[in-house]
Amino acid sequence: MSAKLADRFEFERVLWQQKVARVAGVDEAGRGPLAGPVVAAAAILPPRWAETGLPAELAGLNDSKQLTETQREKFFAFITGCGEIEFGIAEVSAAVIDEINILQATHRAMNDALAKLNPLPPHALVDGRPVKTLRVPQTAIVKGDARSYSIAAASVLAKVTRDRLMLEFHAQFPEYGFAGHKGYGTAKHLAAIAQFGACPIHRKSFAPLKTKEPELL
Repeated sequence: MSAKLADRFEFERVLWQQKVARVAGVDEAGRGPLAGPVVAAAAILPPRWAETGLPAELAGLNDSKQLTETQREKFFAFITGCGEIEFGIAEVSAAVIDEINILQATHRAMNDALAKLNPLPPHALVDGRPVKTLRVPQTAIVKGDARSYSIAAASVLAKVTRDRLMLEFHAQFPEYGFAGHKGYGTAKHLAAIAQFGACPIHRKSFAPLKTKEPELL
């Protein structure tokens, strides 16, 4: 079945038929960069949309990485403003990432995002691999952000939030070019690190930073 014809409420529908009305899609943004926080989001879409279709404002909703910045911003505005979608967004800083590692930090952000949904949803759809520490029962879906509208919505929330944070950090530390690469290890970013060293939002536990920035005793 082509992506265009695929049922992107397939996983939600199974749970809705089991009388699980509140199914949260969960996704993260920013696991790979050398700087900035990791951000996670959770989103609960109304079950009736499986029958009526997505609102016109969400036409084309997909994995945030496959959308343009303009599309992401438009979807973000609708998801956060329509009043029919429950959502939570959380971030974990670079300092905490260095302290507990990126995997644990990502899982903490996911749990923190879920905690902002009140009450906690009875089930979550998670993009990628199972999260052992997740505070609610889960279904892990490989490439879930392109297969589930709930995860896609969470993907957009996480990506837009993180990109906006990196623009704020760009204003604080313009020499690194965060507005362009969002903290990823581009040639320009690596050259800036070589020239200026690390700044407070760099992840000191990530290569190449951990070899270039020894701890001062």
